[in-house]
Amino acid sequence: MHIQLIGFMCTGKSRIGRELAALLGRPFYDIDRVIEQRVGAIKPFFEREGESAFRSVESQVLGELLAAPPAVIAMGGGTPCEGDNLQRMKAAGTVVWLDVPLEVLMPRIERAGGDRPLLAGLKGEQLRLRVLQLLEPRIPFYAQADIHLNAVGTPTEMAERIAARLQAR
Repeated sequence: MHIQLIGFMCTGKSRIGRELAALLGRPFYDIDRVIEQRVGAIKPFFEREGESAFRSVESQVLGELLAAPPAVIAMGGGTPCEGDNLQRMKAAGTVVWLDVPLEVLMPRIERAGGDRPLLAGLKGEQLRLRVLQLLEPRIPFYAQADIHLNAVGTPTEMAERIAARLQAR
């Protein structure tokens, strides 16, 4: 069964996922990197083709990853919120929500700069409001995860906490 990490952008899904995969002896996939192998850099593709085309490619890649042997997969922030993606993810394994408080998340998002298509060009209060606007409708999807983890700590600490929670299940 797959271990799938979900959460908003900049919650550490990729870094924690790599650590967790190493702990569990499984392959690691970052859905955004797999998408980039298909379409090139996400931001220009998103700007050129639109969000709906991106979500279509994302859903197709998700299906391919879920059909592969068990792995740790870092999902995009919106992946579980589209169509039947969350149901497919839950059927394929354990979904882990990496929940990071907004006061910890905002500096990370600000440092990430303009590489996020849905936040392009925003700073300060405009950025914060847009983050809240994007985050609010996603929380009910994230809340359906099998494991809810307050993800504040180092990637290694988080990976170890997830591994312990998986063993306890």
